[in-house]
Amino acid sequence: MNNLNLALIGNCTIAGLVDTQGRVVWACWPRFDGDPVFHGLLGTASDNPHDGMFTIELVGFERSEQSYDENTAIVRTRLFSSDGDAIEITDFMPRFEARGRFFRPTALVRRVKPIAGRPRICVRCRPRFDWGSRTPDMTTGSNHIRYVGGGQVLRLNTNAPITYVREETAFIIDRSLSFYLGPDETLTEGADTLCRTFEENTADYWRRWTRRLSLPFEWQEAVIRAAITLKLNCYEETGAIIAAVTTSIPEAAHTERNWDYRYCWLRDAFFVIRALNSLSEMETMEHYLRYLQNVVAGWDGGEHFQPLYGIGLERELEERIVELPGYRGNRPVRVGNQAWEHHQYDVYGNVILGAAQAFVDRRLLNPAGADSFHLLERIGEEAYRCHDKPDAGMWELRYRARVHTTSSLMCWAGLDRLAKIASHIGLTDRARIWRERAEEVRETIMTRGWNKSLGTFVESFDGNDLDAGLLLMAEVNFIDPKDPRFVATVDAIAAKLRRGDHMFRYHAADDFGEPENAFNICTFWYIDAMARMGRHDEARHIYETMLACRNHVGLLSEDVTPSTGQLWGNFPQTYSMVGIINGAVRLSGGWDRVV
Repeated sequence: MNNLNLALIGNCTIAGLVDTQGRVVWACWPRFDGDPVFHGLLGTASDNPHDGMFTIELVGFERSEQSYDENTAIVRTRLFSSDGDAIEITDFMPRFEARGRFFRPTALVRRVKPIAGRPRICVRCRPRFDWGSRTPDMTTGSNHIRYVGGGQVLRLNTNAPITYVREETAFIIDRSLSFYLGPDETLTEGADTLCRTFEENTADYWRRWTRRLSLPFEWQEAVIRAAITLKLNCYEETGAIIAAVTTSIPEAAHTERNWDYRYCWLRDAFFVIRALNSLSEMETMEHYLRYLQNVVAGWDGGEHFQPLYGIGLERELEERIVELPGYRGNRPVRVGNQAWEHHQYDVYGNVILGAAQAFVDRRLLNPAGADSFHLLERIGEEAYRCHDKPDAGMWELRYRARVHTTSSLMCWAGLDRLAKIASHIGLTDRARIWRERAEEVRETIMTRGWNKSLGTFVESFDGNDLDAGLLLMAEVNFIDPKDPRFVATVDAIAAKLRRGDHMFRYHAADDFGEPENAFNICTFWYIDAMARMGRHDEARHIYETMLACRNHVGLLSEDVTPSTGQLWGNFPQTYSMVGIINGAVRLSGGWDRVV
């Protein structure tokens, strides 16, 4: 049974998760990495199970149905009682164009209406501040409740009876009710009128957005949902792309593999924009390029280039533990991420690859030129210097450093792209220098990353182990996918790391022992390798298996238990949603099948 049956809502400023009973169990304010005013997903700091949630309960509740409105980020949850009563809850965060700009307030809209019988509901809005440690003070007006504390003020505007909401009294619902939770501001219209208008405008925005996507013929619904999900993980104000909206959902039960993913990993962000670019969604890349330029410009040129930053370019993401019970009782619950201190040299390649399209894509309003290139060259110098130095690697090992082949691979990719960019913009001398350096790094990988006795590439220079990151060799055009050396490596990885139709990251024990669950993006990398090698039938079979692992609304987390299909890890995981798009684009038949 899948326990991450949650639907994501958001507007590129904040995001939330709604469970199958229509309860808002996760939402951070006033941005993705803020205080989770609704944190029921990770338990409550009090003895009351309702704290840290926003619930609309149906008296006599028996079952529910939940789905997205087609091609939108609007969620509908229908609750049914044992007596035949039923209600429909609509959840979204407003996003649409108004007055020449995007309107994306730090606000949650909930609408509820009766759809059968004479249902009775109980509304419980219980935000908590400072990671659940502070109960806000409440003040009320004729049509609102204010929640004050922890340096924040939230205001719930509604056309529901304020007394019933404040006292959490069950009452009959015989008309549409709306709840607008947002800044401490008076609404310009009545809550129900405003929320209905916002719903219509938000639905129109998302349908227009999805209409512009260039979709593969097959698996269109899965691709659209993945694309919307990736978009919802973009913090539009700065252009940052977070890895997931949650923290501390563990990679496996009863482990300490609990991390905070509400920050921008430059590695993950590159894969996100590349996936969206494959669907002709350019807007996200343009926003991210601005963010990336600020990251590079703010780098002091020292030996440490961070693999991740805060969504507002924050550098120090100090990790601490807070007193919440954790997801399904799994502790610790972490805030911040120690990985900002790591040396992860693949990041140099990811930065350059992330920026490369800006030099050649003629659709961009502000294409990159020589000045931007020279800024990137600073990153290239570090890639060249560090390509054969030990680091924490792409899997962010905390207590062990090696010269990871995948880190060197991405350094090569960065140098290779610098040579191509320089050639494209007419800097012939610079192109020659970067091409020579790329070839030098390539020869180093081919020599030290290749194990003659095993007949495969290996996870670290002069090593004997395997890891799934080696599957990226063909994806970044380091080697022909049908080269016998790559084919042998893929087959060896499958023999060691494949469990059923799922792929583990690596097999050797790490800082926390041996991995217990498969890593979804690695399975998608394997699918891509299979397709590139010409094994399309096997690739399609595994791709369908991965689609079957999605939850009821088409979302994936970071990890999956191969034997049960149960999802684990932070949710929804951008890396995993990227895999859904890449797999469909790689494997789909053409539109000429029907036209």
